[in-house]
Amino acid sequence: MIRLQQVNLNLGSKEIFKQADLTVHDGHNLAIVGANGAGKSTLFKLILGELPLDQGELGMPKNWRIAHMAQEVAASSQTALDYVLDGHKAFRSIQIKMQAAEQAQDDMTLAGLHGEFELIHGYEVAQLGKMMLAGLGFKPEQADEPVSAFSGGWRMRLNLAKALIMPSDLLLLDEPTNHLDLDAALWLESFLQKYRGTLLLISHDRDFIDSVSNGIIHVHQQKLDLYTGNYAAFERRRAERLAQQQSMYEQQQEQIKHIESFITRFKAKASKAKQAQSRIKALERMEMIAAAHVDSEFQFQFPNADKHSDPLMSFSGVNIGYGETALLEGVKFSLRPGDRVGLLGANGAGKSTLIKAIIGQLSLLSGDYYAGEYMAVGYFAQHQVDELELDISPMRHLQQLNPAASEQQVRNFLGGFGFHGDMAVETCESFSGGELARLALARIAWLKPNLLILDEPTNHLDLDMRHALTLALQNYEGAILVVSHDRHLLSNTVEQFWLVHDGKVKDFDGDLEDYRAFIKQSQLLDMTSAPNDTQAGGESKKDKKRREAEIRRQVSPLKKVVDKLEAQLEKVQEQLDQQEQLLADTSLYEAGQKDQLQAVLSEQAKCTQQLAEIEESWMEKLEELEELTQQLITD
Repeated sequence: MIRLQQVNLNLGSKEIFKQADLTVHDGHNLAIVGANGAGKSTLFKLILGELPLDQGELGMPKNWRIAHMAQEVAASSQTALDYVLDGHKAFRSIQIKMQAAEQAQDDMTLAGLHGEFELIHGYEVAQLGKMMLAGLGFKPEQADEPVSAFSGGWRMRLNLAKALIMPSDLLLLDEPTNHLDLDAALWLESFLQKYRGTLLLISHDRDFIDSVSNGIIHVHQQKLDLYTGNYAAFERRRAERLAQQQSMYEQQQEQIKHIESFITRFKAKASKAKQAQSRIKALERMEMIAAAHVDSEFQFQFPNADKHSDPLMSFSGVNIGYGETALLEGVKFSLRPGDRVGLLGANGAGKSTLIKAIIGQLSLLSGDYYAGEYMAVGYFAQHQVDELELDISPMRHLQQLNPAASEQQVRNFLGGFGFHGDMAVETCESFSGGELARLALARIAWLKPNLLILDEPTNHLDLDMRHALTLALQNYEGAILVVSHDRHLLSNTVEQFWLVHDGKVKDFDGDLEDYRAFIKQSQLLDMTSAPNDTQAGGESKKDKKRREAEIRRQVSPLKKVVDKLEAQLEKVQEQLDQQEQLLADTSLYEAGQKDQLQAVLSEQAKCTQQLAEIEESWMEKLEELEELTQQLITD
């Protein structure tokens, strides 16, 4: 268990935590949310012992193994797989000792080390590392490439794999999906759902949070507030808490007003002086209730273009690739005003290649391309964020695009993206990744495009900004083409999906859950295919297929049982949430409500028992399903 009691922490002149309390029980999976700069990453540093407390106590088990995702990695000649395996400290330690014993020809020591190696499943660790790399989007041959060969985003994936492979009691992940595509994010989600330790996760991805966590830690106004349930439940309960706080604040303000009025009227009267002094002391002792405050939301829009072409652009029989090699063949589609498309596909399938062809950065190998007279593209990608001029201000960035705009026009526009006051006219040198991403979006919106192409636009954006971006896209009248691992954004902004797969671009008939199933099926097919008719053990391809078919026949009904149990879990959890809401109502504790209180408590206990029983059955069936699936993967 982790417990913070009355914690105060200042960084320079900034107060991060003030009398903050938090209790995290073993085995809980909690998402940490809050505005950028609120103290989420600072909380991790406290837990890791990298920052001292100014006041208060932090307690946690001394023998806990803590795994955390580093935020950077230096270039090195070490292979990607070796770098990841370094995260499994016990594996590396025994491996080094075994090598030393072999060199010393110490057979007795070596025999003991082999026993220790088996206890930690050491002979399976390398394969586990390869599976993790595959899940995070690395191709098999990349496992042997040096770390220095990968870009910053791919090195972050290596850091993630290095944290995940370490056996741990506490796992700390800071924005793990920031550099992932949708396929890798879905793999990570599946992995974390099976994690057995305590998980603390900093994330701004609502759907990811809901899939892997059972509670929310809200870092807000120097406090750490814990909420049970998913993100939607957190929003609802937070709204209720704010409403209650505002009511208490207003009542206290009325009380203060009444006391101050009495003091003003009678302080100078000898007959009332004692009572006036008493009320002054009462005011001094009163614990002030702050007015309920919701962080100011970003409010912006993508202005609609003055003119449109219909269609904006189209491809017909297009081949796209590099040199003379086509990566995508026979591409055919049109984009019209109002089209809202989400682009799906595995890493390396050709999504970026398609986008480059659309915006004209990559010449077509063959086929017909049409661009409307009034087509104006607004393109967002991470490299554009990295290429922003840091020595000029946000205002100057926009004025470069439209020198005729007035200063007030620019300021008003930038305000919707969170650049207020001096921040609009100061240089960008001290800006965070999220602030630079907001500026890049502002530059695009300022130009009033009629076709928006957004490649992972939510990286580094907090939940408030993601919400504002979602609303802005919903109200945008032009066409949009979006690549994103943020399923909440996709679900709320696009109306159709295109799938880039096997060198083709085609309509995907389904939603994101269907795409999850498609990924799983594709992975099984890829992993079970074998180029030879016979395997190492002499099994024929025909026999192997027959055995795999039998396993799949067992998988299907078992999957239905798992899905049914998951639905039951969700239903019972909803009932528990309703009972918690009832218990949060103070009127339930009045004398006349004793029977009702007992009924709610009894129902809560019943649901808690049901939840535990269903969860146990679910875990058993899920393990059976994973064992069968693993047979398909390893065969």
